[in-house]
Amino acid sequence: MITIEGSYGEGGGQIIRTSVALAAVRGEDVTIHNIRCNRPQPGLKAQHLMAVNTAAKMTGARVEGLKLGSTELTFVPQGIYGGHYDVDIGTAGSITLLLQCLMPAAAASKEPVTLDITGGTDVAWSPPVDYLSHVLLPVLASMGLECSIQVKQRGYYPRGGGQVTARITPSGLMGVELEREQGTIEGISHSSNLPEHVSRRQADSALAALEAAGYDASVDTQNCSCPSTGSGITLWCGHIGASALGKRGLPAEKVGQTAASEIIAELGSGAAVDVHLADQLIPYMGLAGGGSFTVREVSGHTRTNIWVVEQFLGVEFNVTKESGLFKVSI
Repeated sequence: MITIEGSYGEGGGQIIRTSVALAAVRGEDVTIHNIRCNRPQPGLKAQHLMAVNTAAKMTGARVEGLKLGSTELTFVPQGIYGGHYDVDIGTAGSITLLLQCLMPAAAASKEPVTLDITGGTDVAWSPPVDYLSHVLLPVLASMGLECSIQVKQRGYYPRGGGQVTARITPSGLMGVELEREQGTIEGISHSSNLPEHVSRRQADSALAALEAAGYDASVDTQNCSCPSTGSGITLWCGHIGASALGKRGLPAEKVGQTAASEIIAELGSGAAVDVHLADQLIPYMGLAGGGSFTVREVSGHTRTNIWVVEQFLGVEFNVTKESGLFKVSI
């Protein structure tokens, strides 16, 4: 059995998601100790329970310690089973973070996996669903992973209610050397239960900032009436993405400017991928046994994910600095 120290590095839920995903793929038993022990509310939260519980259904796993606040978890998978799974995270738990845990296992199944997920599509501290669709999935496709995402309804904090269908087919992964991609910046500005001018103002302010910085850009707007009220914007160009969420009292113009400033900084660095994509790629690179990218900063999330993947897969990541950028490779 592999033992993982849950307080290592940034010590958050990512350790749980990556550990369970890799245990499922490799058919390895894992115990995670001291889960989120340095956080204000230590232990498993509701969104972690749902991710592990769904992974357990997909793998026929025996699980110990699966309860709110638990600081120790044991996951013993029996296989990976394709099919259809309905998942209701509850309130605005992040759909994209759930998929971080489930996608590697689903891709390793011998049969296709379909996930109908209810939860948050655009919530704080997690990648928005448009980032997943337009930044992460195209990179994973180049590595051989076949996954499609259909957003049926958006879900914002606190009510959630977003609906997403993910379809993953059995896939073999291969390492790729990612390089900087040029092109027009694209984006989606969206809102729910708010005047249409909110999403338009978000888009216009982002476009103005991008054009002032010398970038060509195109941002679509979407307005809907979903169970929850909210807004946000996601921008992308190749392997680089950025996003911002609206909140009460925050001008729509500020939301657009925040996302624009973030992608301008990422593109200006000359890196192949953005800081957030870097940590999301680590498990897939480990499973592929190869690959590389450059990034302007190696975050704590990335370093933690590297450590977890190395515990499971016996691979060794190399992090070097070249011409002001960090290169991460196997």
